[in-house]
Amino acid sequence: MNTDSPEIGRSVVAAGIRTNYHDVGSGFPLLMIHGSGPGVSAWANWRLVMPALAERSRVIAPDMVGFGFTERPTDQKYDMDAWVAQAVGLLDALDIERADLVGNSFGGALALALAIRHPRRVRRLVLMGSVGVPFEITPGLDAVWGYQPSLENMRALLDLFAWDRGLVNDELARLRYEASIRPGFQESFAAMFPAPRQRWVDAMASAEADIRAIPHETLVIHGRHDRIIPLANSLTLAQWISRAQLHVFGRCGHWTQIEHSARFARLVGDFLAEAGADEPDFSN
Repeated sequence: MNTDSPEIGRSVVAAGIRTNYHDVGSGFPLLMIHGSGPGVSAWANWRLVMPALAERSRVIAPDMVGFGFTERPTDQKYDMDAWVAQAVGLLDALDIERADLVGNSFGGALALALAIRHPRRVRRLVLMGSVGVPFEITPGLDAVWGYQPSLENMRALLDLFAWDRGLVNDELARLRYEASIRPGFQESFAAMFPAPRQRWVDAMASAEADIRAIPHETLVIHGRHDRIIPLANSLTLAQWISRAQLHVFGRCGHWTQIEHSARFARLVGDFLAEAGADEPDFSN
């Protein structure tokens, strides 16, 4: 393993899993949970926004089990129970009682589930291009989860992710393709989302009643031209969560944090900085 890679941060055992994570900045803890694209890591997902958010928050960005440089136990079961346990285990290992959550796509479903199951561990919630509500799988998401490693397939996927094709060049495609074929990466990825893939969308959804009961201030973010996760998901979340606000980025696909990185960081940073006396009190 190349320990000089910026994708490799610190290491701690979380819920029995040796977890690779980044820990930068100071302030109230902010747990950032990446999406589920092939070859993804926390660093690849959040690298453009972590420095700005770390100016006001202690940013913690782990590789969830099955992704990145976190340990892949041979008998690991990949489901929401395991991912929530790992995320809470990471907070426990770092002695963090309560954190803000930012979840991207798959990470949004995980952030939702964590907030529902462990509400006292969460202060504020940010859901970006989020899974977690029922929807018919898009051709884009089916292609992402069904990825078979090749440079051509990776280039086609990146074209789906970004509204601005100028962001998608041969160099980026090569880097992401090479990331997807690191030892163990494709094996765990293929094991997570075998066809038919609608069942994994359904498995990641939280119950409507549970989502409606979420008491946290929530910021819902989506790209208007997202071809992976439908904008309707975020409209639903904004309707179901009573303390939600919604921001839709125009001229943007599924990569809000990359295509509009500076604006995303300001939006999220300002939202988290507002936290104060209006937060739900879970101390009792």
